[in-house]
Amino acid sequence: MTAEASVLLSTTASIAIIHTLAGPDHYLPFIAISKARNWSLKRTVIFTFLCGLGHVGSSVLLGIIGVATGIAISHIELWEGQRGSIVSVLLMTFGLGYFIWGAIRAIQNKPHTHLHVHDNGEQHEHSHSIDTIHVHEHPEEKKRNITPWILFTIFIFGPCEPLIPLVMYPAAESNYWLLTAVTALFAIITIGTMITLVVLANRGFHFLNLKKAGRYAHAIAGFIILLCGIGMVFLGL
Repeated sequence: MTAEASVLLSTTASIAIIHTLAGPDHYLPFIAISKARNWSLKRTVIFTFLCGLGHVGSSVLLGIIGVATGIAISHIELWEGQRGSIVSVLLMTFGLGYFIWGAIRAIQNKPHTHLHVHDNGEQHEHSHSIDTIHVHEHPEEKKRNITPWILFTIFIFGPCEPLIPLVMYPAAESNYWLLTAVTALFAIITIGTMITLVVLANRGFHFLNLKKAGRYAHAIAGFIILLCGIGMVFLGL
């Protein structure tokens, strides 16, 4: 391996980690969705992996098309930037919509008390919310549960801007093994960092008592995703 290749691969690994850590949209939405929907750790990891794969894969595919057709890397960077602007707005809009839906659901699901009188004259009260009435999902409800897949679609369209400059050198040199190595390393480290952060957050929630916030879970998730979108639009995160 040449010195240039070593430097490029080291730089790729560093940028992949920093890029993921600096972008809350790479992990906070999955943490929020997972908690709001009471997903298992396994399901959360699988969903995070799929979104990460779609996120990196779309940029890789665009890069492959560009290299194959002779499109300049600078033009691909421009397209990636435009995609980033669109996805930022989409994520913010999705977060706002999810927050509003979650808030309405929380208001409708306000706990209330019932008085029960037994035949022997004994009386007692118990409180419950709408969610406690139905503890299982009906098939038709599962079909309507498209919220995670909207997030998945947004991530597919989300670009990996830092990847494009990294592949400029091997692409210009027609060094396809290095081009492949850089792309694979960036993808593995990016997705791996996403999953690591999500798993750590999932484990951390076990130490927090969040029962009182249960009916606000979807509203909180929507608000977190909304903040991520705002950060992308106005702060360039």
